[in-house]
Amino acid sequence: MPKPKPINLALQGGGSHGAFTWGVLDRLLEDERIDVVAISGTSAGAMNAAAFAQGMVAGGRAGARQCLEDFWRKVSDLAMFVPVRETPWDDWWEIWTGRRVAADVLRGVTRAMSPYQFNPAGFNPLRELVATAFDFDAIAACDTLTLHIAATNVFTGKVRVFTEAEVTADVLAASACLPQLFQAVEIDGEPYWDGGYMGNPALFPLFYADGPDDIVLVQVSPFERRQLPTTVEDIDNRVDEIAFNGSLLRELRAIEFVSRLIDEGKLTANTRYHRILMHAIEGGAELAGHPPSSKLNADWDFLVALRDLGRLKAEDWLAANYSAIGRKATLDLRAMFG
Repeated sequence: MPKPKPINLALQGGGSHGAFTWGVLDRLLEDERIDVVAISGTSAGAMNAAAFAQGMVAGGRAGARQCLEDFWRKVSDLAMFVPVRETPWDDWWEIWTGRRVAADVLRGVTRAMSPYQFNPAGFNPLRELVATAFDFDAIAACDTLTLHIAATNVFTGKVRVFTEAEVTADVLAASACLPQLFQAVEIDGEPYWDGGYMGNPALFPLFYADGPDDIVLVQVSPFERRQLPTTVEDIDNRVDEIAFNGSLLRELRAIEFVSRLIDEGKLTANTRYHRILMHAIEGGAELAGHPPSSKLNADWDFLVALRDLGRLKAEDWLAANYSAIGRKATLDLRAMFG
């Protein structure tokens, strides 16, 4: 059997839609032609990355697949992403109004009060879950891949990337800390919010480190929607998508710029500036067709459906692009920014 091809993974956040990424990872782990050497993750992507690393320590590829499934089962059981649970009445209400009751209640609360007002004790169920779901000593001991977990410093507005032994329950909770829902997570005396504001996910730790030139972006938040949002909810959701994709688009544009300079002979590739081979596995119309409110849907059947979609998209990507790994990019950045 030929030597596995090494790749880096970049995992976006997106609440329950992170189960799509679970499916992508599950399929990649099945393929022994692929060797994941580093993962940069944010929010739900950070959770997937931590489960991947912990499982690899516990039992290799099979262990990683099992750890990912166990984590998402806990998400469903404890409804980590769902401060207000939906009920069968939501289905009836949506038929008549096009809106979800639980989402409306949550939106009303977060617009009227901050988490420092409606949750003065600072209870964070997300942190409680990750503290019990993960073995951070095992994650730190993982020597088969490197983790990079992004969070946004509230004071400076800059991204901080935590790696290896720095990854703790607080770091994972910070990486997924939406300021409308949770109080900022304090780390080393500094408050942090969701890493998606400044890196969804952060790519620079992958192309500045020694390792493969290939980065596979697992995308759950679409760059483009060809429909004008006209409702308050749709406008808010599109604003969030644009904000959370902004830093990623800037990094992709920088990669395209450096590659173009190398192609034109204006820059000689070196250890700091070199060609990055970008790839992407994205959910397409099937994932984008789910309303943004479904990012709060932790029902097991929904998560499994997203997992299966992720497996299918990864299978399609492998069939079409495996031969390109290590040779050329399959994400056309020049067309994206031209």
